[in-house]
Amino acid sequence: MAFYQETLTLNSRRAGTHEFTDSVAQVVTRSGFDRGLVSVFCQHTSCSLVIMENADPTARRDLEAWMNRLVPDDDPEFEHTLEGPDDMPSHIKMALTRTSETVPFMNGQLQLGTWQGLFLWEHRVAPTTRRVVVTVMGEARQT
Repeated sequence: MAFYQETLTLNSRRAGTHEFTDSVAQVVTRSGFDRGLVSVFCQHTSCSLVIMENADPTARRDLEAWMNRLVPDDDPEFEHTLEGPDDMPSHIKMALTRTSETVPFMNGQLQLGTWQGLFLWEHRVAPTTRRVVVTVMGEARQT
């Protein structure tokens, strides 16, 4: 099994989910592999990754609203507030979710379900630049 790796730079304009499925699919294509696994890892502690419905945005909005009710900004009990009222809540939201996802691919195509997409889930309010390491593990296409 061979490996191919790239780091994507994603810009989030606001808190919420930002789809980047196509960017990961392009990395898989550039790898030249026919089948295998792609691992996606976020190098930050105040955002996360999620596979979520990509057809109806209300599903993502409901998920985000639920998480915001669970971990509200500006909780007076938080000590870690140096970077603002969303600082500690963003770390908790990341810890409750995931910083990596793994997706199989066949024939060079991600094997996500019909309504699934890969999303960066930004937990900070301000626009932020994020790095996501994409590691493709697979077998080369047969010629």
